[in-house]
Amino acid sequence: METSERVTVRWWRWRRNALKRRIDVVEAWVVLAGWVFALLVGVCAGLMAAGAVERAVERQQAESRQVSAVAVEDAPGPSPAREASDHRVWVKVRWTAPDGSSHTEQARVPPRTPAGSTIPLWVNRSGDITTPPVSGGEAWLHTSVGGGLAGVLAGGMVLGAAWLTRLCLDRRRMAQWEAEWERIDTRRGWKTG
Repeated sequence: METSERVTVRWWRWRRNALKRRIDVVEAWVVLAGWVFALLVGVCAGLMAAGAVERAVERQQAESRQVSAVAVEDAPGPSPAREASDHRVWVKVRWTAPDGSSHTEQARVPPRTPAGSTIPLWVNRSGDITTPPVSGGEAWLHTSVGGGLAGVLAGGMVLGAAWLTRLCLDRRRMAQWEAEWERIDTRRGWKTG
């Protein structure tokens, strides 16, 4: 029993061939340009997004300051409804902002914190309570993931455009083949399909 072996001809669109049409050459250039542009656009978009995330993290770190706040009142015990949370409760605290102004506001503190206790608190330049800035590892993760996602999405959009272009070229090629078969069939007086 003979086995048939499939032969793959690499780079067939770029070789000389009497059956190759102009649309095949256009498709070859579309595929090549699509991959090259996807790579370039993906890398550029990834680097730009990573830079933007990095600048946002640096801005957040530069604008945040840790201050010592003093609990104005005793903090209540943990709420039974918040057993799954981080067990922090809201209490009124007072602190002095980096600009020297005094602030009093509600902040989350550990349960049963007595009045007069010192609590570390992160504030922005205007003295308002803010979240702690991201750590170095978190900043690296945000930058890497943001840049990677932006690069993949931008490159994917370019490849999607190249795929749509190839789809249009395939439809055009099929229409040309259909027209040529129609012309051959009617010349001989019979139909093949």
